[in-house]
Amino acid sequence: MTRSARRQFLTQASALTAGTLASSMVGSAAFAQGAEFKMKFASNLPAIHPLNVRMKEAAEAILKESGGRVDIQVFPNNQLGSDTDMLSQVRSGAIDFFTLSGLILSTLVPVASINGIGFAFKDYEQVWAAMDGDLGAHVRGAIGKAGLVAFDKIWDNGFRQITSSSKPITKPEDLKGFKIRVPVSPLWTSMFKALDASPASINFSEVYSALQTKIVEGQENPLAIIQTAKLYEVQKFCSFTNHMWDGFWFLANGKMWEKLPADLRAIVTKHINAAALAERNDVRRLNNSVEVELKVKGLTFNTVDTAAFRGTLKKAGFYKDWKAKYGADAWAILEKYSGKLE
Repeated sequence: MTRSARRQFLTQASALTAGTLASSMVGSAAFAQGAEFKMKFASNLPAIHPLNVRMKEAAEAILKESGGRVDIQVFPNNQLGSDTDMLSQVRSGAIDFFTLSGLILSTLVPVASINGIGFAFKDYEQVWAAMDGDLGAHVRGAIGKAGLVAFDKIWDNGFRQITSSSKPITKPEDLKGFKIRVPVSPLWTSMFKALDASPASINFSEVYSALQTKIVEGQENPLAIIQTAKLYEVQKFCSFTNHMWDGFWFLANGKMWEKLPADLRAIVTKHINAAALAERNDVRRLNNSVEVELKVKGLTFNTVDTAAFRGTLKKAGFYKDWKAKYGADAWAILEKYSGKLE
């Protein structure tokens, strides 16, 4: 994606996040006001992130195809609380739909973090084969047992990179004692401790301020989030570690979902899964161009030898420990796509 094309995309995104509501007052107000099912969707991402842009489109399509019966309101950017707050709300029914990283969902559904095992996937070909295949099906089954419904297509968050305000990370030894923000997830904490870093679990809504006030030196996120959340303003270096792939499960409150008539469930499912596939493509296109833009913003980039990091994790017993936690069956499904890890 060229810079002008990306600018056009973000302009369109802004129009969707601000202007769509205005235009829908004219074209869809009658539908929304008389909606039989008024629902809330929440996410932790900025309004201009592709996930929220595509969700707004999906909500409009659902409203139209359902004949105004289903009105889903979109609440981006932690408007309804932190990740942990919103997970509690979707379980209680206060929120109807919620997109959440499997690695954070693992506090409720342990196996949901399995896709984030350090350095498991080398590229998107492996990721989508696993998550649209047996590994994704296994995780969705576990999520269902927790009273939530996970839609078939997981949304892309991307391969994660490490940023720092103090130094570039070029080898495992550079992480020794490094104060890094990680999401509230046991897997993240475990992995960075195995790499001899000093991880601090902080909700995403507090990341910018934690970096700005030097509570932590660095963080790790996909490039699209580093860009849209403006983390480049409080970081100097970005290391291409690709240390884990992470996605967003689109979750629904189980009781609400069962009460929704079958024909409406089919409409919602169709548009949500289609939006997920579109969002995957958006993130891919953004990642192809965002490095150049982040360099202009002041970030310095470097690549790393991922084999050295993977070797450090293996030596520390990281893979062995997590195999025991997930169980041999789940681990075998992961290695079907990733290859041998331990």
